[in-house]
Amino acid sequence: MPKHLSTNKPFWKSACLLTSALLLSGCSLLSKDKIGDDAPASFALEVDAPKDVRELLLQHMELQRYRSLSDLRRNELSRLLGAADGNIRSLLGTMGYFSPTIELQLIETPEDADTPRKVVVQVEPGEPTKVTQTEVAFTGTNADDPKGRNMRESIRRNWSLPVGERFSQSAWSSAKNDGVRRLQNRRYPTASLTESRADIDADTQEAQLKVAYEPGPAYYFGPLVIEGAERYNPSGLIRLARLPVGDEYRQTTLLDAQQRLANSGYYDSVFLTLATDAAQPGDTEVHAPVIAQVREAKLQKWIYGVGLSTDTGFRFSIDHTHNRVPYLDWRAQSKLQLDKKNPLLSTRVASLPDYSGWNYFFGGKAAREELADYTANSVTLAAGRSKSEDKIDRTYYLQYDMAKAQGAGAPPSSSAITINYGWTGRYFNNATNPTRGYGLGWDVGAGTTLTPAREPFSRLSARWLYFMPLSKTDEASNRRSRLAFRANGGAVIARDDAVVPITQLFLSGGDTTVRGYSYQSIGARSDNGKLIGGRYMASGSIEWQRPITIAGNRTDWEHATFVDAGTVTDSLDIYTVFVGIGTGIRWRSPVGPLQADLAYGLETKEVRLHLRLGFNF
Repeated sequence: MPKHLSTNKPFWKSACLLTSALLLSGCSLLSKDKIGDDAPASFALEVDAPKDVRELLLQHMELQRYRSLSDLRRNELSRLLGAADGNIRSLLGTMGYFSPTIELQLIETPEDADTPRKVVVQVEPGEPTKVTQTEVAFTGTNADDPKGRNMRESIRRNWSLPVGERFSQSAWSSAKNDGVRRLQNRRYPTASLTESRADIDADTQEAQLKVAYEPGPAYYFGPLVIEGAERYNPSGLIRLARLPVGDEYRQTTLLDAQQRLANSGYYDSVFLTLATDAAQPGDTEVHAPVIAQVREAKLQKWIYGVGLSTDTGFRFSIDHTHNRVPYLDWRAQSKLQLDKKNPLLSTRVASLPDYSGWNYFFGGKAAREELADYTANSVTLAAGRSKSEDKIDRTYYLQYDMAKAQGAGAPPSSSAITINYGWTGRYFNNATNPTRGYGLGWDVGAGTTLTPAREPFSRLSARWLYFMPLSKTDEASNRRSRLAFRANGGAVIARDDAVVPITQLFLSGGDTTVRGYSYQSIGARSDNGKLIGGRYMASGSIEWQRPITIAGNRTDWEHATFVDAGTVTDSLDIYTVFVGIGTGIRWRSPVGPLQADLAYGLETKEVRLHLRLGFNF
């Protein structure tokens, strides 16, 4: 017999009450969510004050937080206004106003259904507080260190909140921290702020400041210790870092060494720290080791790339790096490049630098090049030593060249051996996007041709680039326009009948020489009227680079106007100067400037587009 559920009244009454409570609470939650998202502010806020004060109050005043409370009652708002006075005074104190006049008004606005009340804040900040006294003291270890005297005097002399300056909390914090930072950046990495006091007289609007620093022990660079080395010999990489052991500690020196290791290709990550815990109580000078925490790169690396240039067209390349060639422990870098005008295969094997910074290298290259009206197959072999420092690269080497030209009336194939020296100095403010500074480089070589006959010859080439900043074009962007001057020159000195390899001669024209003319279209003329490389080359350029601003705001774009000129000849008495004029835009990308130029060649009377990515010198 089926059972029936009892339906007594107390059970159903309780169930109904519980269900109703759950439904009402759910509706309440939904209602609150909706109010939080779309409900109007509970009151309007108006601030009447000088611009800088008004901006500070609107951004940080606590009253702003309560505007979103839609159910805020009038008596609660009145209570909040009582606390707002102290909050406003605290905010004004950070700007150096310690005796302001503040008036708060609560106004009913029944005509406004969205905000039935309005709070008006009127502020007269009063006279700003001025600094009337500053005292910068040094206490504790090395407070009187003779070697740090200039630094201490410099901190006092360049104190950024001197007498007469307006006091503010941000300026006060910046001035205190600047002293610590300057000590820690050089010689005293454990320096600290031991006393900091700002006495404010609100009646006279005067501030008396006092700070005290403890320099702490003076540190000198000890040996570099590499932690995490497994694949690669740490002794060679220590030499690569070029950390000046025994020199006075400088943060910039430490960062430079870290950057050299990071750029070496042997590590995926590098972090250098000075072992300041090496100091013992009472030490005034400490020679502390530098710890390099590294994560090593893979033994081999492959890079596949594609590119496009108006000079050489579409390009596909494969780069292979072997960081530790078996049985030699040198690095090998090989490249295969496929493009229409200059396919090549090259390799270079180089050792880690010795204690003097020099390393050995040898390598070779086989290439097919379009050189003016001819195509040349060439082989180059070289061996020598090189040294790369922060700003200067030097190299000397022995080189063998063989070139075989193809085409109607092509010169005979030839070969030569030369001994060469190259020097390049880069003094730019930025390695990838320079805006000032200069670079200078030159190469000189001397040797003899081997085939078809032996004839002595020498070869010299030089290049120069200089960025000269001009006056600021826009104060808001703080960017300057500049002039860029560039010059290139070269000469091959030999008997008139000497057959120098065609790859050792000079050609000009294209993105990096004379714009307005196609790549390597400026050269000398052979006896049969064909265009060929010449023994003398000169080119130059003047370019005005101007930042582009929009509504006074800085952008990563620049505009350029330029004039290029150049010549290539076999005789200093007979030559034609090719001139190109044009304009273009630059985009300052993270990997270097992307350049797009339109140039008009005065000789050819043609307009050419030139595209280029990156900066190198």
